[in-house]
Amino acid sequence: MKDYNNVKLERAKKQVEEIKGFYIHLMVYVLVNAFIMGNIIYHSGWNDFFHFGSFFTPFFWGIGLLAHYYQASGNMPFFGKDWEQRQIQKYMEKEKRESEDFFKKK
Repeated sequence: MKDYNNVKLERAKKQVEEIKGFYIHLMVYVLVNAFIMGNIIYHSGWNDFFHFGSFFTPFFWGIGLLAHYYQASGNMPFFGKDWEQRQIQKYMEKEKRESEDFFKKK
């Protein structure tokens, strides 16, 4: 029972660290992009602000931030726990078939 509680504690600590990492990433995202946007407005004015180049970094970094959110929350839409289980099962079945075929040939 003691080992089980230690495993649960370690998983909880890992989850908290992942969430903390996401919030640090979010804070850096906001600060850096605010600096970039402020710099564009300061040097070019509002007239040159509304074009794709101004939103390039926030857009693509935002995609990465969204992926980090899904990973930290354990809510990956494409590569979640079900996907991992299916892949493990698929490779286990493949190995089993290959070993059965190998021994049938002998």
